[in-house]
Amino acid sequence: MDMESGKQKFLSLYGEDNEELRGYFAPGRVNLIGEHIDYNGGHVFPCAIPNGITLIVRKRKDRKLRFYSENYPFGVKEDDLDTFSHRSVNGWTNYLLGVIAALKNKNILLPNGLDCLFFGNIPGSGLSSSAALEVVFGTALNDLFSLGLTPIEVALIGQESENKFNGMNCGIMDQFASAMGKKDKAILLDCATLKYTYVPLHLNGAKIIVTNSNKPHSLVSSHYNERRAECEEALKDLQTVLPIKHLCELTPEQFDEYKGKIHNKTCLLRAKHVVYEENRTQLAVKALNQDDLVTFGHLLTSSGDSLRYDYDATCFEIDTLVEASLAQKGVLGSRETGGGWGGNTITLIKSEDIPAFEKNVSEIYTAKTHLKASFVELEAGEGARRLF
Repeated sequence: MDMESGKQKFLSLYGEDNEELRGYFAPGRVNLIGEHIDYNGGHVFPCAIPNGITLIVRKRKDRKLRFYSENYPFGVKEDDLDTFSHRSVNGWTNYLLGVIAALKNKNILLPNGLDCLFFGNIPGSGLSSSAALEVVFGTALNDLFSLGLTPIEVALIGQESENKFNGMNCGIMDQFASAMGKKDKAILLDCATLKYTYVPLHLNGAKIIVTNSNKPHSLVSSHYNERRAECEEALKDLQTVLPIKHLCELTPEQFDEYKGKIHNKTCLLRAKHVVYEENRTQLAVKALNQDDLVTFGHLLTSSGDSLRYDYDATCFEIDTLVEASLAQKGVLGSRETGGGWGGNTITLIKSEDIPAFEKNVSEIYTAKTHLKASFVELEAGEGARRLF
């Protein structure tokens, strides 16, 4: 759906009105490296992508909320600013209601209801469509009602929607990347302090290919929250001998020295991934800044191995994609990206080898999984913004 057809659809759903229409956009994200360490106080390295979610919205004169998504065939969903609650079915609107609930928690009360139409083009799962939904809605509310929030505050509101209203104990990375993305740049973000640096993505004859496994997954119903609890248990054990607030404060050498204090072997593996992933992220950014794509690719692959064997966050489909990718000519590194257990992989590959890569990986993947992979060349895009 393009903007003009979106406007026509909006008017067919909600009718004409004197109140002006406004349009907003927020992108999805790809995390280059630094997986499952945002909620452990680590550094992550995401970038926004050009694909995202568009919102066309109009203020109402009453307290009614009306939501429609072109991507979910459930029709218009209605709520009320004063009486809404978590939906047990058609749950995509929970991300929006959670944003309003987070604003209420900050004593920010909306004076009017809204008519909303959403449409998006984020390919598959694992590229933070939920964060884009929260951020585009928060960006719109901030502008429509002159709330005075910064983009980072909008991101934090989106995270609270996930954490408290939707039961998904995610870190800040996804919403931050969606709100703060810059074209042709990735973001090195310290999730403990929210300090950040933009890093140019100069790949010098190579490209990053995002491969969608087309395996559906839901992080709330997956082991995501379980992994976070396992990390917290490991941290508590280490805090008996070390004055740390987050696992990512440890160097690999410190972890190896004190890992015996972690009583549960599973928790030890989770903590090992976190500490070493923090180190890999720092090394990856250094390698990229030095145009050392061989090292950068090696670190991507090492990150994926750790997600598979230490964090147990992959699945057969993702493992099949990574193995097939690493066997192809011109590939410098490949790994799962996103929360895990499905979604997408990213592969660093020399540009001239992309056509053969896509053909060969597609054939291998379909033969082994009976699913069809899809491929997108990564471009770093701009963050959330008003369109009109």
